[in-house]
Amino acid sequence: MGNKRSKKAAKKAKRPARRVSAMKPVPQVGALPWRRRNGAIEFLLVTSRTTARWVIPKGGTMAHLVDMNAARQEAFEEAGVVGRMRRKRIGFYTYRKIDPDGAAQLCRVKVFALEVRGERKTWPEMRQRKRRWFAVDGAFKRIGERDLRMIIRSFAKDITPAKAL
Repeated sequence: MGNKRSKKAAKKAKRPARRVSAMKPVPQVGALPWRRRNGAIEFLLVTSRTTARWVIPKGGTMAHLVDMNAARQEAFEEAGVVGRMRRKRIGFYTYRKIDPDGAAQLCRVKVFALEVRGERKTWPEMRQRKRRWFAVDGAFKRIGERDLRMIIRSFAKDITPAKAL
């Protein structure tokens, strides 16, 4: 048994260490863009700039805007969508952002729901990201952050009308 453990420890020691900032998490805001289409709920996800993972539009808080409006601004800049934003957050999640130099920064994202009323043909980050609509299960499968998946699942249940018996 000791041999197995020492092999594991040796393998782990070879991996490059990722430094996580000891500071408190960086506050961010995010929008969860959604719509009803043919009676079903869909969520709009965008790709991250560096890793092309599917994520929600998000970014740092803005001193001149309340969090809800900062999230709305991020949705426009990153996904080119506009619509009706819920005033109250629907949840938050924490993730690790890796800088180009390998340093990791913990970020805490306050999430607001945005019912999409329009999609722009052009938007500020259109050449840096892809955007795509997904059904609930499709969005759930593509999101890497567990807590964000739970927010999506919970929100979808909250806005889906109960089926008649």
